[in-house]
Amino acid sequence: MRPATVFAPTLFAVCLVASCLVGSGAQAQKAADPAGIWLTETGDSKVRLTRCGAGFCGTIVSTAGKGLDANNPDPALRTRSVVGVQIVNATSPSDDGYSGTLYNPKDGKTYSGSLKMTGPNAIEVSGCVMSVFCKRQTWKRVG
Repeated sequence: MRPATVFAPTLFAVCLVASCLVGSGAQAQKAADPAGIWLTETGDSKVRLTRCGAGFCGTIVSTAGKGLDANNPDPALRTRSVVGVQIVNATSPSDDGYSGTLYNPKDGKTYSGSLKMTGPNAIEVSGCVMSVFCKRQTWKRVG
């Protein structure tokens, strides 16, 4: 009977450690969730990322200055505020993040793009022309 007494606490300890590891893995995945409010690299806009299909969409929630969509290719939209405009449509999971399209109100163009978490409070946003010429920004989580 003595070996069973020693074995039982050891088995309990193994189970306790395993459950802690599983729990911390879930917390790590939750911390890497891109949902939230992000400050753009230039610091002049905040974007809310939310679940959208199998990926994420992003909408401008605040911006500096007048914040008009002055360079929109549609002349009828050039006087609208960019606040409330969806600029991220990354609905396809990829190897290391999500891919889709990004709208840049500064030049009025839509690019193929991607989102990639680089830390719990940092996300890399990349927009590309012809999948060759890419520009990357790191956004910081603010909410």
